[in-house]
Amino acid sequence: MISRRIQPDRAHQERVERSIFITQLLVGSATLVLTAVAGLVDDQLFSQELFLAGILIIFATTALSAALPWRRLPKGAIAVLPVLDLLGLVIAREGEPLLGTTFLLVFPVIWLATHFGARGAAGSVALATILLWGAGWLRGVPMTADEIPRLAIVPVMLAFVAATTYTTTRRAAAQWVLLTQQSELFEGALRRSRRQENTLDAIFNTIDFGVVGFDRQAKPNFINRAQREMFSRFGVKDGQLSSVVVYRDDHFTPYAEQDRPFQRAIRGESVDRATVWVGEPGHQSAVLISATPILDENENYDGGVMVARDVTAELRAIKARDDLVASVSHELRTPLTSIIGYLELALDDESLDPSTRRMLEVASKNSDRLLALVADLLTTASQHELEIVRGSCDLSVIVTDAIESLRVVAAERDIRFIVSARAPVHLEADALRLRQVIDNLFSNAIKYNNHSGSITVSLIEGATEVELRVTDTGRGMTPGEQIKLFDRFYRADSVRGSSVHGTGLGLRISRDICRQHGGDLRLESASGRGVTAIATLPRAS
Repeated sequence: MISRRIQPDRAHQERVERSIFITQLLVGSATLVLTAVAGLVDDQLFSQELFLAGILIIFATTALSAALPWRRLPKGAIAVLPVLDLLGLVIAREGEPLLGTTFLLVFPVIWLATHFGARGAAGSVALATILLWGAGWLRGVPMTADEIPRLAIVPVMLAFVAATTYTTTRRAAAQWVLLTQQSELFEGALRRSRRQENTLDAIFNTIDFGVVGFDRQAKPNFINRAQREMFSRFGVKDGQLSSVVVYRDDHFTPYAEQDRPFQRAIRGESVDRATVWVGEPGHQSAVLISATPILDENENYDGGVMVARDVTAELRAIKARDDLVASVSHELRTPLTSIIGYLELALDDESLDPSTRRMLEVASKNSDRLLALVADLLTTASQHELEIVRGSCDLSVIVTDAIESLRVVAAERDIRFIVSARAPVHLEADALRLRQVIDNLFSNAIKYNNHSGSITVSLIEGATEVELRVTDTGRGMTPGEQIKLFDRFYRADSVRGSSVHGTGLGLRISRDICRQHGGDLRLESASGRGVTAIATLPRAS
């Protein structure tokens, strides 16, 4: 434990002087009251010279306590006052032994025990005892038999008072030290809390999304700069969130008051990324809102925090992107239809030699697939589900055809397929859509593989489902990349600027196809360890 010595300032010194005077005034006042009462009873009291001398010493000491500048004197000089009190009280007792002046000795004893610790306590009792017994022996008249027991009991009483005072003073001092330390700890915690509060305020006022904190009475108690700017733009005054009319995704249907995100938040509900439109139709802004309730130590609702972000520009950019994809896809269909038509006419020519017919059949087949991909782009842009036409098909044959179709592309990078022996796997599914899934998985395994790598393909049949596993030996993916893997148009930062081309739609479409069949698609990967794509399909639907 480290105690710090605090230098007394002027105010502290003045308090010490005041304390000295008040303590001495207490002795003087008690003596004055005792003298006044005794004087009313015995009018000959003041004729006793010793009694009068002792009283005058007490009054003079009181005057001395008020007159001297104690802050300029050493602390030990204070002991002069209680010593003079002891001397005056003993002299007054000698003048009138039966008056009860002896009881007033407790005041200077308490004083010395309080201010000077154990030495003051022991010294005051010893000094009072010496003075009492010394005065009795110096009196010149032998002490009576009744007086000796009274003189003997006085030191015992004074010792008890001094010991009690000393113990109480030490306990009070220890408590004072403890309180001082706790006060310092509290002040330090308060300073840290204020610093953290200022830091959080600075952070919240720096970020570009709005933050609103509110109490259990739904009164906002914190609004950051971005939120105030948003309120100003939407015409909200004094944080009256309930006055804001918000619209649903169609931009025209207003939310019912009880369904508004803020109303839900003040009821203690959590709001997870709800998008609302604010403003008059035609001049609206999209706001993404999330809210979380705050619970007290008893798990009771105690307010909450709402976060809002203006996502108007983002939604408009997404819509513009989808419009562009839809427009381009629509424009591609016309020339593709023409190409397919002319290829069919060319294949109808019976004079074609076999090699030319084989090449035209490959071109026709891939044109059909390209037309299906364009249709998928249109479907993705319009948020419609892909059309599934079920029929009997063999998954192993679809896998074999896909491998043969992509073997030439794989050979360009010296990538080989490792395929285990496969028995027929019959499904009730859309063969065209399954081929689309498998082509996408094989294409990714080729594009993102290492040069001279390999692709392992296996079909695992279970009691209720079939599992297709496609494992490459490429660079793999980080956990951060895997989180957004199935987002539309998402491509990892590591390949976005590379020569590997893609739209970021293949995995999303492939997963949708698997799910529409009652299965699923997932990927397992670690950075530098390749990727395993796992497509599951039900045996029967």
